[in-house]
Amino acid sequence: MQLGKIIGTVVATVKDKSLKDMKMLVMQPLNENLQPVGEPIVAIDVVQAGYGDIVHWVTAREASLALPEPFAPVDAAITGIVDDVNVEKNEIENKESIFGSKK
Repeated sequence: MQLGKIIGTVVATVKDKSLKDMKMLVMQPLNENLQPVGEPIVAIDVVQAGYGDIVHWVTAREASLALPEPFAPVDAAITGIVDDVNVEKNEIENKESIFGSKK
């Protein structure tokens, strides 16, 4: 799952007919610690997310499958609004001591 934060909206007066009535949002991708990674992207919203929401999203073929029209020309789709993020830290100083060394 990929996380992101909604930071804006996109207004398009002309778009593909398969995207009619679909909302486009500007999203900043985030890592598991909710820190920005990479550049913001535009994603189609299928869950009615709003400004400031933390969301999860998909890309490639999965993005178009999230839409009512499965062959829509999209690269990213917002598929859920995140309520909470819990990350368990498994810090292992010497993984060879657990898994054995490869010789």
